[in-house]
Amino acid sequence: MPLEEKKLSVAIGCDPNAAALKEAIIAQLEAMGYPVKDFGSEDPIYARVAFAVGEAVASKLYDRGILLCGTGIGMSIAANKVPGIYAALCADTYSAERAIKSNNSNVLTLGAFTTGSEVAKQIVKTWMEARWQPGTASEAKVACYVEYAGKHQV
Repeated sequence: MPLEEKKLSVAIGCDPNAAALKEAIIAQLEAMGYPVKDFGSEDPIYARVAFAVGEAVASKLYDRGILLCGTGIGMSIAANKVPGIYAALCADTYSAERAIKSNNSNVLTLGAFTTGSEVAKQIVKTWMEARWQPGTASEAKVACYVEYAGKHQV
């Protein structure tokens, strides 16, 4: 009998605009059996939340991170400033799947004003269930940007 795969742990945070969607996603993740750490939703300077979640994921305290703001754009930009973070803003399930399978992302960003809660939950489910596929044509592409990031850390 094969061993059951370990459930990925998730760090999640948002700005005040996305607090309700964050709570819905936390409930969904917990119902799916994922351990979740909430990094809050009170700070209107969303970059601080993005940095905290990003650092927690980059340091391997958590396997993946999810960040939410009004559009998801600001969280994506801020999270991608953390060395070792590869945040992907996704608005559909195909992009969420490819964010992992083709790009090995470790942080998902979503927009609470641009993505309905049911679609957001589908995106989260797809992203959490997807797995990186080493040995594909994407591996060389990912290795290229990981190497570049390692040489150009600020």
